[in-house]
Amino acid sequence: MLKSLFGKKEVPQTYKPVLEAPEVIDLFSRLTLHQQTALLRLISRNLELDVGGSSIMGLELEYEVVGA
Repeated sequence: MLKSLFGKKEVPQTYKPVLEAPEVIDLFSRLTLHQQTALLRLISRNLELDVGGSSIMGLELEYEVVGA
């Protein structure tokens, strides 16, 4: 009876199942070019690239959307 009064408890994100690769690809393909660029900016923040002996952090990368 008490459970019905309080309703269903929300499950924290860490306990929810992770998206599989096909689901991620499907979601990415439905995004607009601007949304895809924004997502890539967020993902690239944690990258460190070694280009010609110098290290470049993802925050330093420039993204430009042309023809969206």
